[in-house]
Amino acid sequence: MKKTSLSRREFMGRSAAAAAGLMIVPRHVLGGRGYTAPSDTLNIGCIGVGGKGSSDIRSCSGENIVALCDVDDTQMARFLKSDHSTPEQKAMYDKAGKYRDFRVMLEEEKGIDAVTVSPPDHTHAVAAMTAMKMGKHAFVQKPLTHTIKEARILAQTAKQMNVVTQMGNQGHAGEGARLINEWIWDGAIGDVHEVHCFTNRPIWPQGIEAPKEIPSVPSTLDWNVWLGPARFRPYHPAYHPFKWRGFWDFGTGALGDMGAHILDHPFWALKLGHPTTVQASSTPYTEDSCPLAEIVTYEFPQRGEMPPVTLKWFDGGMMPPRPEGLEDGRMMGDSGGGGIFYGSKAMLMFSTYGNNSRIVPEAKMKEYQRPEKTIPRSPGIHLEWIEAIKAGKKSTTDFSYSGLLTEVMLLGNVAVRTQEHKTKLEWDGEKMEFTNLPEANRYLHFEYRTGWSL
Repeated sequence: MKKTSLSRREFMGRSAAAAAGLMIVPRHVLGGRGYTAPSDTLNIGCIGVGGKGSSDIRSCSGENIVALCDVDDTQMARFLKSDHSTPEQKAMYDKAGKYRDFRVMLEEEKGIDAVTVSPPDHTHAVAAMTAMKMGKHAFVQKPLTHTIKEARILAQTAKQMNVVTQMGNQGHAGEGARLINEWIWDGAIGDVHEVHCFTNRPIWPQGIEAPKEIPSVPSTLDWNVWLGPARFRPYHPAYHPFKWRGFWDFGTGALGDMGAHILDHPFWALKLGHPTTVQASSTPYTEDSCPLAEIVTYEFPQRGEMPPVTLKWFDGGMMPPRPEGLEDGRMMGDSGGGGIFYGSKAMLMFSTYGNNSRIVPEAKMKEYQRPEKTIPRSPGIHLEWIEAIKAGKKSTTDFSYSGLLTEVMLLGNVAVRTQEHKTKLEWDGEKMEFTNLPEANRYLHFEYRTGWSL
């Protein structure tokens, strides 16, 4: 609910601003380098202010942040007191409407143009869908959705509503990601037939049972809204904040968390689409929680002149073999993870966000003549989205792209949860179904709690 009502002074101030808006002069008339006319400023509502939500808000604060929403008053207070915000930002945040329920925020704040969506994974889709159906542009933190069906429907709705969308996998906007594409498309390592991707995640509990204790819900937390569409279970600090990532009902595990960054590089550079098969092996997992470590293998068909490719994912400390030609003592990727493209001429190794990319062996890197930069550079994942809204264009990781990437990531989780069938899953991407194991299709989505829908 909204924390406070508007005072008379605030009401008069907003009314005066609205009246002044009728006489706004276009930017080119007012002129001046760096000047932002009010008519060019977006009104943004922010769903989720803790964790990545806080950096999402600050990264969009060149616009007008008109509303802040979080189910946890403690998180809200911490954000408002943050030392990372400038005095000007703090003043804007203080003036913004405060809400616990994004549905109330979107209903009451009629002037919102766009939203950032940064709560736990299981409420990404319902929040983004509610906003898009109201014609709002949407920036959604990675992974885009909690289920494969949600990703498919969000992409379809974004297209139908003609809104500008972006997933928050910031490495996609980086220089490293573009260099990987340009080098591979230049033929630097030849035809790529296999890719290995890995991460040090999870860095939160996994492979555990749900807690049995039922503590009291803090008065500062709206547990019902936090649960959103997920099935009901009692509040416990084992879920909120942060540790929800390892539970099937709320998160998508290490693959959903870091795959949006690391798998994005081969997905983009190799122009991948739907895989034909997926299979997995893992440490033990429970009905409640993801495994501590897993290996997932995808097989993709030929794309144009690009040959079929096998993509392998490792997490939880599992690592692929060191490639021949990699110098002793040299780290694969970085402390968070990375990957290796295996080509017919050489290998290309990259870190989590695509930085520090190198051709292996090093001798081939030193002799490689880098091509001209052909991919437009990005001002950053958030500014790219904002500029796309103002220009009426698509962003580079809009839902037509990131929705498919998310589907591919989440297929790995289905393979993990069905590995007891000892079957390589065959996937029909167009029909969105597993053709050889119908039992696996139950993991494409889950039944929402009463009162929640897409």
